[in-house]
Amino acid sequence: MSTDTFVQHRGRRSLRLIVLFGVLLLVLFVVSMNTGRYSMAPLEVLQTLLGEGSRKQNIVLFDLRLPRMIIAVLIGAGLAVSGAVLQGISRNGLSDPGILGINAGAGFAVLLFVSFYPATSVAPPFLMPFLALAGAGLSALLIYILSYKKESGISPTRLLLTGIAVGAGMSAVSVILTLQLNPRNFEFVVTWQMGSLWGSNWKFVLALLPWIVILLPYVYWKSRVMNVLSMNEQIAGGLGLSVNRERLVLMAAAVGLAASSVAIGGGIGFVGLLGPHMARRLVGPQHQYMLPITAAVGALLVLAGDTIGRSFMENTEIPAGVVISLLGGPYFIYLLMRAKA
Repeated sequence: MSTDTFVQHRGRRSLRLIVLFGVLLLVLFVVSMNTGRYSMAPLEVLQTLLGEGSRKQNIVLFDLRLPRMIIAVLIGAGLAVSGAVLQGISRNGLSDPGILGINAGAGFAVLLFVSFYPATSVAPPFLMPFLALAGAGLSALLIYILSYKKESGISPTRLLLTGIAVGAGMSAVSVILTLQLNPRNFEFVVTWQMGSLWGSNWKFVLALLPWIVILLPYVYWKSRVMNVLSMNEQIAGGLGLSVNRERLVLMAAAVGLAASSVAIGGGIGFVGLLGPHMARRLVGPQHQYMLPITAAVGALLVLAGDTIGRSFMENTEIPAGVVISLLGGPYFIYLLMRAKA
């Protein structure tokens, strides 16, 4: 098979998979609209969408479920692509914004704000992503500095271990701060840390949307640069690429995606690990094909986790982050065992 034929085949396969995942996402969206404590039959959902529902049905669907589902899709795509970028620039298949401590940095900044803000329930939604970005950026900068060596660049193993250590340190400080909170804020923080998609109204959709709409296309535009960065630094430099500058720019984009997602959705882990790995198995490692599939897989994971969490128990809602961790934890152990082998 010639190179041109191979590229065309990979492109067609990627397009078919995008269509397939789009259909799956649409089906899951319909299922999620019919799922929750307040039961709505499919016909009632359709009537409500067409403007013929009752006042209660309109409130449930348009004010509660739809913004939450859109947030789940945006967060899933953001976290998954953030993980793909981190894995690409570090050449480490175990990189993930949660595992590397970036989510912990974002959560630490949000927790500091909650600790001193008098009313959690009216915390400005447009401020939260910037606070999370500051914390995540500080965490990422610290990880980068500690794991970078002038002679050898970034070692995948050193990056992973440094990220785990920094994340553990920030999580420990966060626990200490959490214990000082009043009962109202304590309940909010614990729920947020479990990945509960706490910001579930249209204000939070508007707060998150610009970050995802701007950063996802930018990362895709850099997909061929990431293909080069996936090689060793000598080859990338020999091809005329400014390795350190491109790596820092892409890391900033990954941090922005992760921080904004964590600020609105809480501590959802493993999406940035599962999404890129599943996409690579389907379309290979080339980022121009892999990134759209990664975003679709991440969106499906978070929306499915939230839908299952809302429907698994009748009177109790399980946070989406907990549901996803039940899948991600064993998969992470599997990857560690493979890496050791």
